[in-house]
Amino acid sequence: MHLLKDILPKINQLKAEGKSIVFTNGCFDILHAGHVDYLQAASQLADFLVIAVNSDDSVKRLEKGAERPVNSEKNRLKLISALGFVHTAFIFNEDTPLACIAEITPDILVKGADYDPKETDHNAKTYIVGSKEVLSYGGEVSVVKLTEGFSTTLLIEKIKRAY
Repeated sequence: MHLLKDILPKINQLKAEGKSIVFTNGCFDILHAGHVDYLQAASQLADFLVIAVNSDDSVKRLEKGAERPVNSEKNRLKLISALGFVHTAFIFNEDTPLACIAEITPDILVKGADYDPKETDHNAKTYIVGSKEVLSYGGEVSVVKLTEGFSTTLLIEKIKRAY
């Protein structure tokens, strides 16, 4: 299983070669077309896409529901890593990706359009964790359009109703 310490040397080498790094994170519990569209759009913003996937413990602490995650961190990481446009992915156990962002210092930090890159209130649901830090060293914070109609929570609810 990949952890940040395992991939950091490769990221640093790419940066030394002048490659740009885009970073995002998420649970990606039940991978769906909305995730794929979002990550593919993120991959087009830089040379190298790095994805931090929440650990099982981290997902539980995010209070996404007692049954979450549905898929184990190992399986979620494997599915994300199998996408051809994903350059590397790793598991993180913290509640937020702030420490990962501080170590990677990506050129671009990206989230879905349900976040607001101008939000400065750390307690707001639309605040992008790490945005202040990325902007402080001249990086960019960006959002990409989400594909409507896709949600892991909605998928779980649909399955529960059907079975």
